[in-house]
Amino acid sequence: MKAVRVNEIDNFDKQVQEAVNKSSSVYVVFFGTETPETSESWCPDCVVADPLIRKAILTHAPSDAILLEAPVGLRGDWKGNTSHPYRTRKDFDLPAIPTLYKWSKEGPGARLVEAECADAALLESFIKA
Repeated sequence: MKAVRVNEIDNFDKQVQEAVNKSSSVYVVFFGTETPETSESWCPDCVVADPLIRKAILTHAPSDAILLEAPVGLRGDWKGNTSHPYRTRKDFDLPAIPTLYKWSKEGPGARLVEAECADAALLESFIKA
């Protein structure tokens, strides 16, 4: 598995396109950005889900799988901000974080949201499907 960080929201579409052109197994995880104080996401659900998502992809996805890491910003950037660039997208619905999508050349597909991202059995089924 290759992990690629989407550091700039403006580059999201370009990086997704590059990934789907390289691999048929592309996953995008949206999560809360790490805080400087802890180097962990401000989002407790994201902290729990992150290692489980990575393990599931490493274990159950093809070796050429790509995980795009899409941080949504710090807590103040995301919480209650209905105009956040990822929330206003019309091509996918990002209701909460963490959210893990399967992505293809046709666009976003199946997804897991919040606690679903921390369920090892559900992650395995999601990745294998």
